[in-house]
Order: sequence, then C-alpha cells, then structure tokens
Amino acid sequence: MKKKVLSIIMGVFFSLAAIADEGMWLPQLLQAMNEEDMQAHGLQLTAEELYSVNSSSLKDAIVSLNGGGCTAEMISSEGLMLTNHHCGFDEIQAHSSVANDYLKDGFWAMSRDQELKNEGVTASFLVSIEEVTARVLAELTNDMTEKERNKKIREISKTIVGEKVEGGHYNARVKSFFGGNDFYLVTYETFKDVRLVGAPPSAIGKFGGDTDNWMWPRHTGDFALFRVYCAPDGTPAEYSVENVPYKPKHHLPIQLDGVENGDYTMIFGFPGSTDRYLTSYGVKEALDIKNPTIVDIRTEKLAIMKDGMNSSKKINIQYAAKYAQTSNYWKYFIGQSKGLKSMRVYDKKVAIEDAFRGWVAEDQTRFEKYGEALDLIENAYHDNKKIELTRIYLNEAIFMGSEIMYWSFKMNRAIGKLPAGGKERDMAIKAIKKEAIDFYKNYDASVDQELFGSMLEIYYYNVPKKQHSKIFKVIENQLFGFKKLDFEYYAKNAFKRSIFSSKEKFFAFLDNPSTAKIIRDPAYKTIMSIYNEYIEQLSAKRTIVREKLAKGNRLFIAGLREMNP
Repeated sequence: MKKKVLSIIMGVFFSLAAIADEGMWLPQLLQAMNEEDMQAHGLQLTAEELYSVNSSSLKDAIVSLNGGGCTAEMISSEGLMLTNHHCGFDEIQAHSSVANDYLKDGFWAMSRDQELKNEGVTASFLVSIEEVTARVLAELTNDMTEKERNKKIREISKTIVGEKVEGGHYNARVKSFFGGNDFYLVTYETFKDVRLVGAPPSAIGKFGGDTDNWMWPRHTGDFALFRVYCAPDGTPAEYSVENVPYKPKHHLPIQLDGVENGDYTMIFGFPGSTDRYLTSYGVKEALDIKNPTIVDIRTEKLAIMKDGMNSSKKINIQYAAKYAQTSNYWKYFIGQSKGLKSMRVYDKKVAIEDAFRGWVAEDQTRFEKYGEALDLIENAYHDNKKIELTRIYLNEAIFMGSEIMYWSFKMNRAIGKLPAGGKERDMAIKAIKKEAIDFYKNYDASVDQELFGSMLEIYYYNVPKKQHSKIFKVIENQLFGFKKLDFEYYAKNAFKRSIFSSKEKFFAFLDNPSTAKIIRDPAYKTIMSIYNEYIEQLSAKRTIVREKLAKGNRLFIAGLREMNP
C-alpha cells in the first residue's frame, strides 16, 4: 500500500512463525540493539551485512521508490528492480490507451529498447544514516514556542544537509523521530531514469481489488518490474539514450526453493510513518470523526468515478489510477477502525496514560518535566474537535474532490509567477502547456462536473453552517422556488463558463493569460471562497492546536521512553 509520508528511512521488522517480535528498528542501530536476538531467531546475516556505510550490504539492494512512497528491490546486476503492481500502477496507467491497454493486458518489454520512459519516477538508494540529535538539541531551549523550535530545527537542518551534499550528487534530509526528540541525517543517491520493463494484467496484479488490499492472506500477483538507468560513469542522470543500466552495489538473489514453516522472516524497507504513540484522545478522534468522515467522502467519490469508468473504455483508463489512489486509504480507514475497535485499543491507551500519570506523580522532577504532557494533548484534541470536520472536508471534498477546483488554484499561482515578457515568459508558458497536456490526458469533464456538484453538496450538508463560505449563499440564491438546493445546476453552469473545463478552453486562455481572468472564473471563485473562509475562521485555531499537540506528544513520548527504557 502506498504510504502517506513521502520520505522516511529504512525500518526493519522481523517475525518467527507463531511468535513475532514486532516493531520497527533503524538499521544502523541493529548491531547494538537487535543483532543477537535476531540471530537467535534464525537470521544468518550479521548487522554489518544488513547495513554498512563502507561495504556492500543488504541496504544497497533496497530502494525507496518515488521518495519513499513505496519500497522496491534490486534483483539483478543490470539494474532490474522489482516492486509492487500497485506501486507501478500510475506508470502502467500513464502508458495505457484504448489501443494499448496495459492495465488490462499487461506489458512486457522484450528488449531494452522497448522499455518505457517514465516522467517523475525516482529510485533512491540509502547511503547513510547519522544521528545528529545532540547537534540539533544544543540549539534548542525549553522556553521556545513550538513555532520558534521548528524554525530553529529547519535552520540547523539546512546547515547540516548543506555540509553533507556540498560538491556531490547526493541528496539528504534531517528527519525527526520519537515526536521530535531524536534527529537523524539520512543521505540518499537518487536516480531519475527509471523505465517500465514489465507488469502482469490487472486481473493478476490487482486481483481482488480493494477487498484484497490491506488484508491478509492476499491472493494477488502484486508485482511490477522496472530498470534503473544511470550515466555511463555510474552517476544519476536525467533520461537519455546514452544512459546505461545501473549496477547496484548489491542485489537480491532469487531463491526458488520456497520457504518452510518457522523460517526466519524480516521486512526491510521504507514503511512510511507509524501511529504507535497515538494517545487515547487521538484514537477517539480517529474513530468518531476522522475515519468515518474520510470513508463517507471517498465512498461518494468512488461511486461517481466508477459510474464514469463503466461508461467508456477511455474513461476507465483515464481514472484507473485516480480510483486506485482514492480507494487505497478508503479501505485502510475502514480496516483501521475495525481493528481499533476489535482490539480495544482505546482502553489499552487509557491504561498506558494512567500508568504514565502515576509514574510522573511519583517524582517532582518528573512532574516538572512531563506533568503537562497529557493535559496539552487532551486540550488540543478538545479544541480540534470544533474544526476537524471542516478541515477534513476542505482536504477531501474540495482540494481532493473535483479536479477543476484545485487545477484552477494551481494555475492561478503559475500564471501569477509568469515573467513580464521575452523568452523567459515563452518558456514558462510552454512548461504550463506541458503540464496541462498531462492533466487533460486523464481528465473527463462529465465525471468531474458530477464530482464538483456532489462534493459541494456533501460539504454544505455536513460542515457546520457557521463555517460556510459566501459561495454557498450564491447557491442558495439560485433556488428559483425549489425547496432543495440544486448543486447539479450550479456545477453545470460553472463548467459551462470555466476556462478550466476543457483543454481547448484552457489553451485558448493561454494565448493571453492573466490572473484577472482566473479570479473571475467560477471554479476558482468556488475553491477560493471556501479556502479563504477556512483561513480566516479556522487556520489560526488549527495552528494553536498543532503546537499544543506537538509539544504534548514530544513530552509524552520522551517520558514514555524514560519510563520504559
């Protein structure tokens, strides 16, 4: 499943048949913390063979695909890379057409020159992980606000990253762990020429659809093959016919004998984020507000997309990846809620928090250090309850609902940054046209018009009226004697007038582009009315909530680590 967080370092999880030692570990800490235990369970490698900065190790075969969205594995000395079918789904869809439907029929390159170029796909190899906690914390003080603290962390991180990548071709990030208590510098080598080699038909690669996703056992042939290319000298390079297959420092051998019951099992990859330290207040918000709201909105979006996809082979291909992206976390939140309830996670969190309060109260030093942690968290969730529903509807139904709204928002920013004239302006407009071609390739106005009206309607009837924007008064005023608001009429009228509802109208606009025209556009006016209302009414409150929550979580996790070292 694709993860929400775009970039995070490798984690390790291992288990043994009926007995699982469950959790995530940073690979550079395995030697000190886990090596003996892992070997006792059956691991036949050393920690150095798993993770080494100076020598070839298993980490050199494990790939962060697209900045951490997925994990992939090198399986040959000629750059061949294996990943999940759903991790390559966007690329398979992008190359598909009614004439060559690779989603339905699969794709196999029978020679290197048949491998397909992919825009924006990257393969990142972990170079090193270095702890920089002491250096970061040295410049932080307890009297800093969370805003001041975060600003200082960004400044320090920028300096640390600059020192690491100066004069080289690596990219790096400072990542915080344990709620902002630990910091690690993670360095990658990222390759930008990644070509599609093969994928099975969706009947195999996506067998079971969303029913099978996020569940176990799975019955899916969930794989796709890519090849990583580099410059002739082995360094990362943009796509070029001169590029050659990348020779990884290590690749995974293929073992054909299968596995036996009780064999040692370990997952090595880029797992995204963890909610391990979510409190009972967070669990309650997830069950009461977040999860059901996202599921309800996405259920409506999926039904509209599916109707469109069933009406035409072209629309089916256009919306295949969008449908998959929407359904991925739709199914996830359904399953998460079920799991949280069945495993009584809320009650377990309350027990942990009660034990924490007791431990803190036993010592005055602890009380001074951690005494406000859970109060901050509780107050943050209490305040967030008043605005969380609107925030979710803004994200899910407006910015991620009808595409025309966010596209108009994005294009207004792009047009506003156009140079005054000359070659620079021509090049900028050319870049916008290229982006527009990609956008409209997978866009159907009839589907999006239905999404536009539907998302506005569910926003109107579910978000508190006092948090409504002025655009809904416009819709109310078009009643014409009808008792029920006609969102379908509003959507139809908006699409008829909008310069963004077709490629032809948008390209005609680009002959003489101006933000003045966009500001008058009904799609843009709709999204900006709703967005501005959120900014004016709720954004400042949300900032306070986030700062309280960040500080509370940081103190709570630090205290838990001290209580349970």
